[in-house]
Amino acid sequence: MCHKSRVLINVSIIEDKDKTRESLRVLIDGTTGFRCVSTHASAEDASEKLPIRRAQVVLVDLSLPRRSGIECVRELKLRNANLLPLILTVHEDVERIFQALAAGAHGYLLKTTEPAEILASIREVFQGGAPMSPPIARKVIQYFHQIEKQHDELSQLTKREQEIMREVATGRTFKEIAEGMGIGYETVKAHVRNVYEKLHVTSRTSAVVKFMGNKWREPSLAEQ
Repeated sequence: MCHKSRVLINVSIIEDKDKTRESLRVLIDGTTGFRCVSTHASAEDASEKLPIRRAQVVLVDLSLPRRSGIECVRELKLRNANLLPLILTVHEDVERIFQALAAGAHGYLLKTTEPAEILASIREVFQGGAPMSPPIARKVIQYFHQIEKQHDELSQLTKREQEIMREVATGRTFKEIAEGMGIGYETVKAHVRNVYEKLHVTSRTSAVVKFMGNKWREPSLAEQ
């Protein structure tokens, strides 16, 4: 395997598709300033053979056989907190994005990323950055905008409305809530109607979801 001189960044690759894995290896080994120190077709192989103290940046596919790329990232970070996992995947749903970042990934790229951009992203991660493909960055921004909007909506609820929604979230009926709080049944219904209006929902389930929060939910196409 031929390497360029003055290697700056040691890269490992975890990718189950042979052609993709080899293309990435050739790209990295054929570029000055980079060296591929290992390739792995599964999380299990990476767990056993990845040079944990020598590798610096690790390209990780999420759709690995048996154990997922997210599990792999989590384990690698536990073994070496200084390791810099960089996701390279076809998946762009919000749930996977945040699970990968929570597991310890330092960036998230789609496999449609151009080779030059992959190299630039590896260098960016190595230098302390957190690169993301534009569609991924948009989804992250949309997610936080949605959270901020929900926070603004929730801040409009009165203390009594919040108390009632906490009861609603437990599954109690309006009659049970009224009896437990010592207020009228119609009063409970009126408070819940106000909550629906403030949270811009039309059902009990939607109101509970917004009130309690649904941390990893991906916005529906209607919300995007």
